[in-house]
Amino acid sequence: MTTKPNVFTLLQVTQNIQNVVNQVFKTGFWVKAEVNKLNFYAHSGHCFPELVEKTNGKVVAEMRSTIWNSDVSRINANFIKTLGEPLKDGITVLLFAMVDFHPTYGLTLKISDIDPSFTLGELEKEKQESIQKLKSEGIFSLNKTKHLPLLPKRIAIISVESSKGYSDFMQVIQKNQWNYQFETFLFPAILQGDNAAPTIIAQLKRIQKVIQHFDVVAIIRGGGGDVGLSCYNNYGLAREIAMFPIPVFSGIGHSTNETVSEMVSYRNAITPTELADFLIQEFHNFWVPVQKAQEKIIQMSREVLQNSRKQLTNEVNFLKAHLKLQLQSYRNILDLSKQNLKGLSLEFLSNQRTTINTVLQPNLIRSAKMSLKNSLNLIEGQEKVVNLLNPLNLLKRGYSLTFVDGKILKSVENIQKGQRIQTQFVDGIVDSEVIVVEKSK
Repeated sequence: MTTKPNVFTLLQVTQNIQNVVNQVFKTGFWVKAEVNKLNFYAHSGHCFPELVEKTNGKVVAEMRSTIWNSDVSRINANFIKTLGEPLKDGITVLLFAMVDFHPTYGLTLKISDIDPSFTLGELEKEKQESIQKLKSEGIFSLNKTKHLPLLPKRIAIISVESSKGYSDFMQVIQKNQWNYQFETFLFPAILQGDNAAPTIIAQLKRIQKVIQHFDVVAIIRGGGGDVGLSCYNNYGLAREIAMFPIPVFSGIGHSTNETVSEMVSYRNAITPTELADFLIQEFHNFWVPVQKAQEKIIQMSREVLQNSRKQLTNEVNFLKAHLKLQLQSYRNILDLSKQNLKGLSLEFLSNQRTTINTVLQPNLIRSAKMSLKNSLNLIEGQEKVVNLLNPLNLLKRGYSLTFVDGKILKSVENIQKGQRIQTQFVDGIVDSEVIVVEKSK
């Protein structure tokens, strides 16, 4: 006959576990762990942190925990006093807790205190390790040797558009009183927590692909405590900044405990506003000498113009005086020439008059007389010819003129039988009628 096995209820099992846990873990103890997620509930004020331990980035242990609201207020007050900010995700802590097992809720760590000094020491330890690695590689100050353009106006910004620091930075550079013009492009990234370093590195790599479009990189965020800034002690992020090919500016908004990323950057500003002021000052450093040179050029130009104007006035006055002297000299010469010309003209006219009276006038009279005599002879000859051809003289010699209808009759061809004709003699006219017309053979 087989024996029946013992059967326990689930409640019996959990109660037995609870008894064992209570017997073994009668007092609290200190535990080192990373707060993976805080799980704070504002309506109750309780926290239920998820605790993990990692080795080479891999989770090797995980456990739930509880912080009741009365302890949460006290722990946060200590963290704010020591680190400048309350308890949050992604930090390594040293906590005082007791193991608690509940039949319904299972195994948890009931946390009653957390040492903020330990967290601060862990952050400092990570920071020093990053610094030593960068120095041993000889790249700690490498970015500080990069060339900063005379006018760093093209800025690649790694930030979040909703960040107060980004807003302050843009407000200052866009509304500067000198109206200096900047070109900015935002590369959004997570700015705190475990994911901050990887996303910032990813954006740096994006910028490096289009590096020819930018003069500098600015990493900008609002204020925060040491825990929130611990990501900027990350070796990988600091190394990326140190080796970046153009200057990287950091303005991550705090005034104490400079992070490694800030140390290796080309320039670090306590606030984004201070970083913006620095960029404006770079423009101002360039513009002021240019402005002074411009003012000096204007002043020298005015002096040159004034001296040239004076010199020109002197030259004009000298030229006027010289021209007056020249004109007076030429006027005197002209007056003298007029007098000489008048005297020469009178002398010339007198000589010509003498020549006319003594030489030309007798010749002219002699020639005129001879010409008149020749003309008279010619007229007398013509007169004789005209007298010979005068019809009256012809009529006196026995000739007559015959007219028909008042016209001289020259041929019998122009007269007919019975026609009346008039015959003119030297001493009268005879009318007659043609009886016969006989033509000469």
